[in-house]
Amino acid sequence: MRSLSDIFRQLFASLRMLIVFTAIVGIAYPLAITAIAQIPGLRGRADGQILKADGKPVGSAILGQAFTDKNGKPLVQYLQSRPSADDYDPTASGASNLGPESIVDTLPDPKTKGDTGTQSLLTQVCSRSLAVGQLEHVDGARPFCADGVGAVLAVFYAGPGYHGAVNRAVSLNQACPSTPFLSTYKGVKVTCATFGTDYSKGKVVPIKGNAPSHPAVPADAVTASGSSLDPNISPAYAKIQEVRIAKARGISITQVQAVVHQYTSGRDLGFMGESIVNVLKVNLALDKRYPVSAK
Repeated sequence: MRSLSDIFRQLFASLRMLIVFTAIVGIAYPLAITAIAQIPGLRGRADGQILKADGKPVGSAILGQAFTDKNGKPLVQYLQSRPSADDYDPTASGASNLGPESIVDTLPDPKTKGDTGTQSLLTQVCSRSLAVGQLEHVDGARPFCADGVGAVLAVFYAGPGYHGAVNRAVSLNQACPSTPFLSTYKGVKVTCATFGTDYSKGKVVPIKGNAPSHPAVPADAVTASGSSLDPNISPAYAKIQEVRIAKARGISITQVQAVVHQYTSGRDLGFMGESIVNVLKVNLALDKRYPVSAK
């Protein structure tokens, strides 16, 4: 049986160890890392690579942000960023966690005011592609999309196990009274979907349509990054925006291209990833060189 003095001796030893490691890990280590981060060449990165305009912070070179007006409409004089699943909130960085199988929407309840339903990843991509196409005056069509929603049918068969003749087809992502994107499917009239109806017995069939396999609107223009805060876009997405920006600023496309090229980075180490364009840096340079006159 241990004596009381032995117990107290072990308790004091544990207490001393707690104090020592608290001082090292909780105080000394953070202070050392903070001091190292202030070394010239590292300080800007450690502080978040904050960029300024007229001496005021306007954003970070490593965090995406929106370039829209108070109503959420894109400001035509600026390069637009990738979409964000969290409305560019740096405190809520994260992906939507929607994958390739997310193709069926949850329709809005017509009896609930303000209910917009829940869009599948496919419909999000389709609606974004349509919007970008309209903004940039390019073809916003892409496979498995129609009228800005996912082109998906619930197909019902006469026989069991999806066998026999088709006797019913419903456009799952188009709530009535919408006109279905497809009039007929295998000789059967396609109908719109109604909220609350169970279509689970039908076979979910995506319809590719006639859109080009390589859409004019690039993938990064319609999909968010894993963090939802990607500060960069592809050169292809930047390219389709150059005409709009040049017109809005009253300059030539060549002048816009020169700014975009200046802030385009090649592959990391020459072989990893793809070339990227930093959106905020381009927009700041455009404002500095070719400011938009106030109206």
